Amino acid sequence: MMEELSSADGVRASRLMAEPSDYAAIYAIGDVHGCLDALLELEKRIVEDADAIDGRKLIVMLGDYVDRGPQSATVLYHLIAAPPAGFERVCLRGNHDDAFLAFLEGDPAGDWVLDHGAVETFQSYGVEIDSDGPRAIHPLRTAIRAAVPDSHLTFLRTLPVLLTVGTDVFAHAGIRPGRPLSEQSDDDLMWIRRSFLELGPGLPVRVFHGHTPMRLPHVGPDRVSLDTHCYRTGLLTAARLMSGEVTILSVGGEAEADD
Repeated sequence: MMEELSSADGVRASRLMAEPSDYAAIYAIGDVHGCLDALLELEKRIVEDADAIDGRKLIVMLGDYVDRGPQSATVLYHLIAAPPAGFERVCLRGNHDDAFLAFLEGDPAGDWVLDHGAVETFQSYGVEIDSDGPRAIHPLRTAIRAAVPDSHLTFLRTLPVLLTVGTDVFAHAGIRPGRPLSEQSDDDLMWIRRSFLELGPGLPVRVFHGHTPMRLPHVGPDRVSLDTHCYRTGLLTAARLMSGEVTILSVGGEAEADD
């Protein structure tokens, strides 16, 4: 059974935990970035792949649902709806989702998103941004906040940042090397890059993550990287975890894992 682990102070985003025996197969999907068609195609492939697998099955979305691709709003509508028949679904929060939420809520830190793909996100809600001209932040925030449904805002606010299944860990960006999972900050889990990629987790775990675009997915003993730059390449990638073994599934191109 999925367990929610919330911080004592209630400030951190929630973290989830499940037992390895809870699921016969887990499918982790890399960064979608507004590419709804690729997501629907990949879900179809996952459903076909799982058809012969008995037991509970879980889809873990690794975050970054918005920005850069053309259909961010529709991706959120899709993820708020029910998962494919026969599956459960957990959606984790990515750094782009986090920044978009911050912008909607008036946090100046969210202004980062304006230079990192917000043009396409806002357009998907019917709000135009002049990408070359000056920006009046307050009217822009007011316009997009009026356009974003409350259900999307609630979805973004309640996204967890970590799922732990035995010694397998799922987070958008990775983890702070060597730091116990209980001490990982939200920023660690959503934004970390260089130190995690260079040093690995520094813990006896295997981390499934996106965040850092790669030409091919990477499958290693301590991390599995699944961001294949879908909004540029059309390639969206998932990893199936079953009985401890990892298998790559992808759509939009031929992807062989970089071992």
